[in-house]
Amino acid sequence: MARLMIDPVMLWWTGLSAAPLLNVTGWAYSAARFQRHKESLRGSMLEHRRLLLWLAAVYVLGCAFRSFLPMVDVPRICLHDTEVSRIAVGRSVATVAELCFAMQWAVLLWEALTAAGRPYARSVSLAVMALIGIAEISSWLAVLTTNNFFHAVENSLWTAAAVFAILVCASLRTHVDDQSRRFLNATIGCGALYVLFMVSVDVPMYVSRWLDDLAASHQSLSLSEGLQAILQRCRVVRAWTAWRDDVTWLSLYFTVAVWISIVLPHTPAFHGAGGLQRGSLKPSAAAAGD
Repeated sequence: MARLMIDPVMLWWTGLSAAPLLNVTGWAYSAARFQRHKESLRGSMLEHRRLLLWLAAVYVLGCAFRSFLPMVDVPRICLHDTEVSRIAVGRSVATVAELCFAMQWAVLLWEALTAAGRPYARSVSLAVMALIGIAEISSWLAVLTTNNFFHAVENSLWTAAAVFAILVCASLRTHVDDQSRRFLNATIGCGALYVLFMVSVDVPMYVSRWLDDLAASHQSLSLSEGLQAILQRCRVVRAWTAWRDDVTWLSLYFTVAVWISIVLPHTPAFHGAGGLQRGSLKPSAAAAGD
């Protein structure tokens, strides 16, 4: 009797491709809840939370695309041969989505700092976006040159941004009301788990790949060579050995990170320890942290 063979990669992808259905449903529920309760939002709070909701929508859709058509950038591999299965497409979608996710946090940090009466709220928000902007540039350099050193830099910068945000949240705990403090505590806890994962799994993975490439005398591509390569269709590879090291971060990225993004538009208004909301954020400048 023939033994039933289960393809672990396709089994993983089946679960991964189900995530967007859950995520889009979650965002739709989030949007409907926002509509029901928007009358209770006053002034700039309505504009802020609407902005966070649409930033979440972009992140949800970007992650949905990458869940259905997963790719690993440096080796130029994918699971499905389609017209859009090109690293240039996947990386572009990822860049836009990740910047939107970072903007959500920049807005909320600005609000928390403003509520606590901190004069450097704008600078902190801009610093977060600057770190992520440099991380995105590093990611593109890794993709174009096939040099994993830049991926290690990219993920180190995301880790540094998270540590920075944790420190800011910790510094505000005694300067905001109880409701705001609970949100800051949750952010610190989630941020700590993220940093632990990054320093123990993600960054070491890319450092190891970079060192392996050095040992193998791997030659990096020029930017023009890399651009030509990422415009071509990816190689379809379904061997578990080619994907196993990326399965964990891809799975968490397209589930937990998306759920956090969907929840952020429902963050309660920040208030200072005296119960007052000090200052407001102009929606037109929110993405820039202004």
